[in-house]
Amino acid sequence: MTADVAAEPIPEIPLWNNPALPVAVRVDALIGAMTLQEKTAQLYGVWVGASDEGGEVAPHQHDMEEATDLEALMPSGLGQLTRPFGTVPVDPAVGALSLARTQARIAAANRFGIPAVAHEECLAGFAAWGATAYPVPLSWGAAFDPDTVRRMAAAIGRDMRSVGVHQGLAPVLDVVRDARWGRVEETIGEDPYLVGTIGTAYVQGIQSAGIVATLKHFVGYSASRAGRNLAPAPMGARERADVLLTPFEMAIREGGAHSVMHAYTDTDGVPAAADEQLLTVLLRDTWGFEGTVVADYFAIAFLKTLHGVAADWADAAGTALAAGVDVELPTVKTFGPPLVQAVTEGRIPEKLIDRALRHVLHQKAMLGLLDPDWSPMPAALDGAHPGDPDTLRGKVDLDRPENRQLAREIAEKAVVLLTNDGILPLTRPRRIALIGPNAAEPTAVLGCYSFPQHIGVRHPGTPLGIELPTLRDTLAAEFPDAEITFARGTGIDDGDRSGISQAAQAAREADVALVVLGDRAGLFGQGTSGEGCDAKELILPGAQQELLDTLLDLETPVVTVLLAGRPYALGRAVDESAAIVQTFFPGEEGTHAIAGVLSGRVNPSGRLPVSVPSGPGSQPATYLGSRLAHASKVSNIDPTPAFAFGHGLSYTRFDWTDLTVDVQEAPTDGEFTLGFTVRNTGERPGAEVVQLYLHDPVASVVQPVQRLTGYTRVELEPGEARRVRVTLPADLASFTGRDGRRVVEAGELEVRLAASSADPRLTVSVTLTGAERRVDHTRRFHATFEQEPPARA
Repeated sequence: MTADVAAEPIPEIPLWNNPALPVAVRVDALIGAMTLQEKTAQLYGVWVGASDEGGEVAPHQHDMEEATDLEALMPSGLGQLTRPFGTVPVDPAVGALSLARTQARIAAANRFGIPAVAHEECLAGFAAWGATAYPVPLSWGAAFDPDTVRRMAAAIGRDMRSVGVHQGLAPVLDVVRDARWGRVEETIGEDPYLVGTIGTAYVQGIQSAGIVATLKHFVGYSASRAGRNLAPAPMGARERADVLLTPFEMAIREGGAHSVMHAYTDTDGVPAAADEQLLTVLLRDTWGFEGTVVADYFAIAFLKTLHGVAADWADAAGTALAAGVDVELPTVKTFGPPLVQAVTEGRIPEKLIDRALRHVLHQKAMLGLLDPDWSPMPAALDGAHPGDPDTLRGKVDLDRPENRQLAREIAEKAVVLLTNDGILPLTRPRRIALIGPNAAEPTAVLGCYSFPQHIGVRHPGTPLGIELPTLRDTLAAEFPDAEITFARGTGIDDGDRSGISQAAQAAREADVALVVLGDRAGLFGQGTSGEGCDAKELILPGAQQELLDTLLDLETPVVTVLLAGRPYALGRAVDESAAIVQTFFPGEEGTHAIAGVLSGRVNPSGRLPVSVPSGPGSQPATYLGSRLAHASKVSNIDPTPAFAFGHGLSYTRFDWTDLTVDVQEAPTDGEFTLGFTVRNTGERPGAEVVQLYLHDPVASVVQPVQRLTGYTRVELEPGEARRVRVTLPADLASFTGRDGRRVVEAGELEVRLAASSADPRLTVSVTLTGAERRVDHTRRFHATFEQEPPARA
């Protein structure tokens, strides 16, 4: 017998919570239901720090901002939480609980149950206490290996998402134009194709884990005058289009990047945050970008305070919104009450807010933050009992063995052997003099956006959270039978010369002297490399060059090892060091990689992503220059580098032979296919990095002498050879013509297959025929490399 009971009606969920509906329908419904204050609340963030007791996050008081009342903001909602893990040291599991409790509170406090997007820095790994510190981006460039970078980024993304983070502020796609700039360590290199391919791989990797990648800094930040941080960027439209914009085009089109951060700088008087042609006409209308444009920290307020293009906070907010900025970061200054009042008074049209809000809510829907089954508890806390935070401590490992193995793989591939007279690899040395300020310094492998250098330095009583073996440690393990004598010699930049004589004595008594020099990463003058740590000239900081020269005066062979954030002129060492090993802040496994190269356990395969200057004062100069940018008889300054872009030696030898080309002529919409053979003629397994450069002898506008248009790593055992085929579409020869449009012109091209920008191995001339052809951002970006299976002689 069945009871005749009326079924209770199933409550209808609001349109915006219904995942079965198109995102646009959900977003439009939500916007239509919001008040003005609720709308603007989604367009800003609050800088917070997670609680190490598991309680809710606490607002962070930054010296550039007034205190923020999080309690007062919550009822209207909140767009973003800024750096809950990257503000103070906190156990990852307890931090995840703190963030989850805060998210639950935010969602419960607003009418629509919308949580915030939590964002973090992830330039060289998740910038959280205890998370893996990977090599800095300049090392990614040195590896010339997008696939490994893609795997690294996916690992970073998984760690971030596991503890409740949604957005990462990386990668940096700025192309190095002046190595004096402090943020060179954050870049991938001085070539737009290298930056674009490696950066796109990072985007693909981190977004595969459900993290929103944020491209920065859009655009021109690295082209600042004299390499000064946050200085004007006096570039022309063609340099902007062909050098600085190219990596962003690639990362948006091929990487599908979901967010872009505008730059601080102004170009020809227009700040990026106020540039509608850049942020709307180009980025959205032309390229079709559909994600969010977020402000670099405090940059909207800078329209008033630094740029002088806004009269007050409301004017700054309206200017940024009109240009195309969607989100104010890191906290609320202009998009809060000043913006609400200006809209109410009719000074700023509400449609600008709706436009930005649509982008923000679309992203929140994509992240699942509008779904009815959204939970604030992240995956890392699944199965945990969060009632007692102390039971969670140590339960989340952000530096797992597989992370460290990946960090080591990248570090090993990124070590660049600049010179070697045969001393390397070291064979059973009996006495080693280990000298220099970076030889026994644990943090010498870290960049300025690593947690220990970015945040940890302000908490000196807190453990590092990760193992950072010094080079002294790893050399002792690598050469257990050697007697290693350590002498610091001098500091990084203290100018102290009192230890140089002791270092010289240690070197006299040794079979080999390893002198370990370079940088200390920091922020705003607290280091020799990093944000706000610009260099007057490219000479080793402090008394390091004097230490090096003193050692070179001795009979003991000197191996120079660099742990640095930028390239430096090395003076006499270029010719007089027995060997030079260059690394760029290689991360927590970096000293293992260096020790492996010194012993021969690792065969170096890194290539320079930036040129090493021959003198400290020849900047700015990159390989990517026109004929007038290179050495000439009408100037006494020779900008020719000591070591060119793409340079790097190996412990084996490679021969390149048998170049063929399928056709000598092709139309401006055609392609060429080349074939050649690379053979390992040495006695060790190794990797050759084949680089493809184009030289355009005659063009309608001045072109660089050559530019990188492709590369591939060829792995070979001793005696093995591979036949490599490469297909070059004519699109690779495109450039911005006189009318500002990108074109492919008919005419002769020289194709250079090279071991570096200064070492062409095989060249062939081909000709493009037919009419000039216009192309755009949908052009083909890449040459296609195909490697046949290896064959033995």
